[in-house]
Amino acid sequence: MIGFPSTTNDADNARWERRRAAPVFANRGMVASAHPLTVAAGLHTLEQGGNAVDAAISAALTAGVVMPEMCGIGGDLFAIVHAPARPGQTTGETLSFLGSGIAPRGASLDHMRAHGDPDGRGGLRMPYRGSLAPGVPGMIDAAFAMLDRFGSKPFAELIEPAVTHSADGFPLTPLGAGHITSSADLLRQYPTSAAVFLAGGDAPSPGDILKQPALARSLRRIAEGGRAVFYEGEIAAEITRFLAETGGAMSRDDLASHATAVEAPLATTYRGHTVYQTGLPTQGLILLESLNLAELVSPGTLGAWGPDSVHLLAEAAKIAYADRNGHSGDPAFVDTPLSQLLSKEWAAQRFETIAAGSAAEDVPAGALQDGDTTYISVVDSDGMMVSLIISVSANFGCGVVAGETGIILNNRVGRGFTLEDGHPNQYSPGKKTMHTLNCFSVADTDGRPVLVGGTPGGDGQPQWNLQTLVGLIDGGLDVQAAIELPRWTVWPGTDPLTLPNPYELRVENRLSEAALEDLASRGHRVRSVDAWGGGGASQ
Repeated sequence: MIGFPSTTNDADNARWERRRAAPVFANRGMVASAHPLTVAAGLHTLEQGGNAVDAAISAALTAGVVMPEMCGIGGDLFAIVHAPARPGQTTGETLSFLGSGIAPRGASLDHMRAHGDPDGRGGLRMPYRGSLAPGVPGMIDAAFAMLDRFGSKPFAELIEPAVTHSADGFPLTPLGAGHITSSADLLRQYPTSAAVFLAGGDAPSPGDILKQPALARSLRRIAEGGRAVFYEGEIAAEITRFLAETGGAMSRDDLASHATAVEAPLATTYRGHTVYQTGLPTQGLILLESLNLAELVSPGTLGAWGPDSVHLLAEAAKIAYADRNGHSGDPAFVDTPLSQLLSKEWAAQRFETIAAGSAAEDVPAGALQDGDTTYISVVDSDGMMVSLIISVSANFGCGVVAGETGIILNNRVGRGFTLEDGHPNQYSPGKKTMHTLNCFSVADTDGRPVLVGGTPGGDGQPQWNLQTLVGLIDGGLDVQAAIELPRWTVWPGTDPLTLPNPYELRVENRLSEAALEDLASRGHRVRSVDAWGGGGASQ
């Protein structure tokens, strides 16, 4: 997460000796991400004269190599870009890039049901892994769309670090090696995946060098031939050939017809600040509706970060999730009433259902009136700001490396859709599933862009982003302190796999025992989690 200091004495007020990490200040640009090689790629691009979009794309491509369990060119990309005013312009421009793809047109609802997984309750859910689980990958097209609009360097230059790390290899971190170990049974099911990540049959150890030569060849082909190689050329041919041979349904036409949606981001105001979010099919609207609800609570109550704050924000999150689950779907298939769901009037109406002393057990969607992932933020010296999130959905996506491409494919279709009749997010051929991904940016009360942020973490994302913004705006904290607040998470959120479960409120034990007991007394099923174990990796 990158933001401008709110006052000149932020450093004086930081109380360094009590901090787990200190805020970082810079005046020529900054890159924040979850892996040092990803940050290094972005910083190198800035040092070579690239702008924030160039740096974000180089960092994202590198992330797909060094964090293959989290993201990659077989997955999706969403971003918000704020470009400062150019010569002759009076204002800058803020745009969102929505890089997710459709479900295969060749697989019917009945076909998915016939190949569905048991849901543990006597029914079926979407096939979670394997060749029916991926949607059309959107990352590469979104990267080119961002560069076409705002970039200053050629794609072939920006992809060089990713090519180098895939061809020559890189040392696995303990976290990266741990992800391969925990996913070893999944990867062994698919020989093409095991050949890359379980060479010799065993999971690697921290410090071992992971090489991905087939992926390096694919990246070089894209560097030479552009997006067409991926969506219409030899990579598209190999992906679809392999999927067809292993029970998938994605076609050459599915890939060739893909296009990134470029549009104005969703927005709301929160105590005079403007908060921007990615639109449908992401769950950006959840954060914005949650903020509208939170705005009806006094800043003093929320900023205190005690049981009252946690209770009220958790109840707001339940409402926002219920409205998203009940009313949202692919805009090409479902008419989602965004203006109503994001209105202050709607928030006031929904807020009336929150009881200060008791937790809601069942939160239905409001009645309408007629009518695993990684995040990257970059700011450059000119004030261009990028908030970007990429993912293959679950760890190692669908588990399948697509033939000779070296590319891990996402499982967004298998994870995101439901088979439930009449649901706005029910599976349909050619439809985009609703997403857990989202990222945000903030402009201050004078309209000046001051913050970009986000986090991985599935349904935790909107909740942890909400907590960070409340800490910044209501609590008066700096960015690092807001990120370090004890986290809580309402579970379940939107994932069809977990939705039938009763609500839990998962709270870090850094919140006092008295606060946890208070929350339990209000009816929350409180589950204490370890300190710093609340999830996510806010940047």
